[in-house]
Amino acid sequence: MNILEKIVVHKKVEVQGRKLKKSVAAMEKTDYFSRDCLSLRQFLADSGRTGIIAEFKRKSPSKGVINDIATVKEVTAAYATAASGISVLTDEIFFGGTMEDLQEARFNQVPLLRKDFMIDEYQILEAKSIGADVILLIAACLSPATVKQFAGLSRRLGMEVLLEIHNEEELGHICAEVDMVGINNRNLKTFEVDINTSLALLEKIPGYMPAIAESGISNVDTIVTLHRAGFRGFLIGENFMKHPKPAVAFADFVHQLKTKLV
Repeated sequence: MNILEKIVVHKKVEVQGRKLKKSVAAMEKTDYFSRDCLSLRQFLADSGRTGIIAEFKRKSPSKGVINDIATVKEVTAAYATAASGISVLTDEIFFGGTMEDLQEARFNQVPLLRKDFMIDEYQILEAKSIGADVILLIAACLSPATVKQFAGLSRRLGMEVLLEIHNEEELGHICAEVDMVGINNRNLKTFEVDINTSLALLEKIPGYMPAIAESGISNVDTIVTLHRAGFRGFLIGENFMKHPKPAVAFADFVHQLKTKLV
């Protein structure tokens, strides 16, 4: 059983447990459930921002603990100054995140992506109830029909959908209901990273759909290359969080990027 399969098996048990603790009716009564969501697509199109979707992540299955000291509020406030979106891990067992982390980040007026392994419609309703603007759907653990179903529900709730693929076979998961396509350079079954994955798959993504490069982005030159190739978004996870002061690392990175893109 590979890492992704282990995560999905655990996630099914986890979600069933949460269903017993909080009903859909209770979620629908939360303040966040009725709020209007921010559009990540619009923020990606804003030339005043960087296209970066900066991530708050404490640990990962491949790297172990990345940063267990930095606070959500400090880090995400720094991200919000220039990022087009903020990704917050809400998986606890494998990534050290919580749904409370996303709620803590909600004070920022930029789109928030709930980064998790969505395998049940309940999680989409959950995402709306905790203040998410965007959800992630991972093609590697969903069928094309399920992607269409989940994306349709998300849209009806006012949230956008980022579909993540990592090989050519998963191109068939792209449908009209998703808003953006992310190409993950990390193989979710082995967790190996190859930045060329993004470049190879980009030309096969429908031109009207914003493409986002994910994982393995650790320097400004890589973003410049990906931007010139046609990518509009760049999800960066560990690069900032691995520093003792992620907020400072992000500010330095943005400064370098703006100099390069002039």
